[in-house]
Amino acid sequence: MFNAVVVSVIVLAVLSLLRVNVILAILLAAGVAGLMEGISLTETTNMLISGMGGQTNTALSYILLGIFAVMIGYSGITGFLVKRLVKVLKGKRSIMLLTIAGVACLSQNAVPIHIAFIPILIPPLLNLFDKMKVDRRGVATALTFGLKAPYIMIPAGFGLIFHGIIADEMKANGMEITLSSIPYAMLLPGLGMIVGLLFAIFISYRKDRNLSDLDQDAGHEVAASEEVELSFTKRHLFTIIAIIGALIVQLTTGTLVLGALTGVILMFLFTIVPFKQGEKVVHDGITMMGMIAFVMLIASGYATILKETGAVESLVQSATGILSDSKPVIAVVLLLVGLLITMGIGSSFGTIPILAALFVPLCAAAGFSPLATASLIGTAGALGDAGSPASDSTLGPTSGLNADGKHHHIWDTCVPTFLHYNIPLIVFGVIAALVL
Repeated sequence: MFNAVVVSVIVLAVLSLLRVNVILAILLAAGVAGLMEGISLTETTNMLISGMGGQTNTALSYILLGIFAVMIGYSGITGFLVKRLVKVLKGKRSIMLLTIAGVACLSQNAVPIHIAFIPILIPPLLNLFDKMKVDRRGVATALTFGLKAPYIMIPAGFGLIFHGIIADEMKANGMEITLSSIPYAMLLPGLGMIVGLLFAIFISYRKDRNLSDLDQDAGHEVAASEEVELSFTKRHLFTIIAIIGALIVQLTTGTLVLGALTGVILMFLFTIVPFKQGEKVVHDGITMMGMIAFVMLIASGYATILKETGAVESLVQSATGILSDSKPVIAVVLLLVGLLITMGIGSSFGTIPILAALFVPLCAAAGFSPLATASLIGTAGALGDAGSPASDSTLGPTSGLNADGKHHHIWDTCVPTFLHYNIPLIVFGVIAALVL
């Protein structure tokens, strides 16, 4: 219980719940982890800084994406989407949340752009959410579902990468399994997430939520365009061309940095955004996505401390000491270990190699089949991605929903997604491990 991972993740969670800024919370948690492993604060700080480079590409991508999103909003094209949604979805909150979840799912597989759509799609809809008295916690759970469930269940886009890592790491640690088998192993955990989504939409957040007690002027400029009479102009046409160009470059090069940069350049070249507005657009874009960028950088340094000090390996070794001969007990303990590790590291994909090296021998000794082992590794890696203050599966939804300052990252995104997805993932993950 006094392992550095356990204590530092508890510190991170408690500070976050107390509304301490997530950057400060991660820094303090990293300091606690280093001190518990016998490393001085100076060495811990140096290790954190050296590890921040692991997310440099992601951070730059998010900042450029924020600038591009502000430019798209400047063009006014999002007003058409808002007006159309007002007509189609008026009074149909559940359908709207399911639609948002569906769009988010497409961002993982059909058009693998991950969170890139959120700062473009969500801010213009905030005024609509408030008029319909939509509980934004429900929107956050819908977005996080779409960012997470597809890569767990569907072997395409990011899902193919996730499944490939599981298969490769299991083979590397002495347990053979085919890539085509992984979707079967992850089916039940994925169904658990579907249960969590439906529970959130139809039970937890089905009631009206009025945000009138908050600052009503904060988001006025973000999403008031549905009240204006709009006509399609060449500016809107050029904006669509810029969006398509950015998407093509991103998919062909495999880097979001070049894709977002292409979109920004095209918006300037087409004079959709005047050059004299460049400073303001960049400032607003950094304001929207800069927080995420810095959190991802610092989280990468925190993950480096947990891994390089051996705290993660120590946690798993400690957990093996309390394991019994009961498969249900073993499955629960392993999944809880995965939850702690992913909550700290904030990356499901980056956690899998660590978990596989430690889980495969334990699962083989306990008599778990390769399918059951794959289910445990995949579920343990996915646990904590929803609910982690440092995960892009929570930071992404917050970046869009807090564009008007009315959405709290921890209490309105992390806590709801943690409760609605991690609990069913553990339950269905254990069931999968026992029946496969």
